[in-house]
Amino acid sequence: MKPRKRSSEVFAVGVGLIVGAAFIPLLAGCQEGDQAPVTRVIEAVWGDGYTFPPETQAELARLDIELGSIVVEGPDHLEEEKAHFRDALRRIRSDYVSDVDEPRLIDAAIKGLKDLAAEGKVTPDGVVEKALSSMMASLDPHSAYLNPDALNEMHVATSGEFGGLGIEIAAEEGAIKIVSPIEDTPAARAGLQPGDLITDLDGASIAGMALIDAVQRMRGHPGTSIVLTIQRGDIAPFDVTIVRDVIRIRAVRWHLEGDVGYVRVASFSEHAEEGVIEAMSELWASAAQGLSGVVLDLRLNPGGLLDQSYAVADAFLDDGVVVSVRGRRSRLNRVFEAQEGDVAQGLPMVVLVDGGSASAAEIVASSLQENGRAIVMGRRSYGKGSVQTIIPLPYKGALKLTTQLYYAPSGKTIQGKGVIPDITIDSKEVQKPPREADLPGALAADEPSERETHAHISDESCPAAVDGKDRMLGCAVEFLRAGSEQVFLDTIGRKQGG
Repeated sequence: MKPRKRSSEVFAVGVGLIVGAAFIPLLAGCQEGDQAPVTRVIEAVWGDGYTFPPETQAELARLDIELGSIVVEGPDHLEEEKAHFRDALRRIRSDYVSDVDEPRLIDAAIKGLKDLAAEGKVTPDGVVEKALSSMMASLDPHSAYLNPDALNEMHVATSGEFGGLGIEIAAEEGAIKIVSPIEDTPAARAGLQPGDLITDLDGASIAGMALIDAVQRMRGHPGTSIVLTIQRGDIAPFDVTIVRDVIRIRAVRWHLEGDVGYVRVASFSEHAEEGVIEAMSELWASAAQGLSGVVLDLRLNPGGLLDQSYAVADAFLDDGVVVSVRGRRSRLNRVFEAQEGDVAQGLPMVVLVDGGSASAAEIVASSLQENGRAIVMGRRSYGKGSVQTIIPLPYKGALKLTTQLYYAPSGKTIQGKGVIPDITIDSKEVQKPPREADLPGALAADEPSERETHAHISDESCPAAVDGKDRMLGCAVEFLRAGSEQVFLDTIGRKQGG
């Protein structure tokens, strides 16, 4: 196993939320570290002597007036909560990926306060938490305030086991959009699909409901059920009853397709790298006549930990840039380079992607593609190219703050664009998947990143693999056996023409 350096900060490039027994921010590019030293660094940087510029103080005065009009009890505790809010705003001003519009941030915080007051749920900690959540949500779809419970559950999520439904979701105007059901979970077994909209929970509309509030309603104990009302394309809305369960995500699965090794990475949890290494070891040992190629399947992979995406890409590379991350603050910029040691020993590779392949999966796919290590096949990926940093706050909780964009080895951004396959496989049966660029408030790509696909083929011309159902995998295996892209395309062309 190649040695890797660990960071004392937590980095995330996430798509949305995984619905579990509690809401869990989905990470796609995290490096875990000890929180206590990070907290001490924050306290050392800001301390008690930090002073906001006059224009920011004026905005905070507006917020204080609203807080004073809403909270009439616990004034001492409220002062602690106000300081907590200011700690968060300092970090946003310092580290957000772009310059922030502070009046707009405070407007969002005040709106959150008024919404909470209208519900009659007023406590000093509750109103400030709501103000923080509303302010963070106004930045972009992936920035969020994590209260202590949510921060704890984030660590549970990256361990690969948690309770819930098994769907990765994102906000959609007036609804919740399913980015991806997680394989072998209640949601996947119930037939939920990427692009499905959830409009009602147990018969109650979620219109106007915050994403976190909706997730809290979906959480529950394993064995209990919930009814989701689904809108799918032009089909009339229908109800799906799902029984909650403990979700155990097996990060990596593998098997032989004849003499081709198949490695499926379902998520980039903390066990992804070791799973890929184990998979390749087992495949080498099981292939009596040796391996002729490797298929790395990243379809419906919503992301995971940044250090794991780097490590998985690095596992198949001897050198070259894996990914770079750049933000407004140059001190946060990094370039991740591969080290010598290819677990596939130079075998031809195909990487499979689709609209559910996001963030960490896109890092791996673009790295192997642009380093000339693999052909990417399938459908255009999700286009999630921003990095979130998990920043513990001195008082409690943490910020999940978008601090950077990540870039493919060529320097092209993936944000809003996605990874363009070398060979695109079209399907009449697949509805248009959700994409990062479609999310309200999504960050715009900072530069064009278009890449031409070499060819479009129909999945109907692909042989079926895995119980005669997976035609995309069948095409990947046939590509590897063809020996060259041109021979493969000629073979497929004859099938399409015949």
